[in-house]
Amino acid sequence: MKIRVVAVDNAPELLEKIQGIFRNMEQVELVGCFEEAVAVVDFVRENRVDLVFTDIVMPDISGISLASALHRLENPPAVVLMSSIPGFSLEAWKIQAFGFIEKPYTRRDVAGMVERYSREIMAYEANAIL
Repeated sequence: MKIRVVAVDNAPELLEKIQGIFRNMEQVELVGCFEEAVAVVDFVRENRVDLVFTDIVMPDISGISLASALHRLENPPAVVLMSSIPGFSLEAWKIQAFGFIEKPYTRRDVAGMVERYSREIMAYEANAIL
């Protein structure tokens, strides 16, 4: 089964970059791209999403606020926060985000998070069966 991913970034060129990365990953189904974080909560509420990659600094609501709102949903997706401000990695840890990627990110950074998510889900499912 493919990992259903949503990408959020208010910078169109970075949103295009991450879309390109996900398009070339067989295990990923990119189900949504958003320039505004406020629309993401409703989308996730109505669609199964496994993993959300979001910028932190955005004009409507921050990626941290988005992660908090998503965490309150019934079946919350894992959230990976992205920022060029390294100090936000501590905030990511505080809100128990799945991960943090420092910008400018590479395909390897993004693929590493997807692989980690895949490993952790497989391990969880294996333990649930036992």
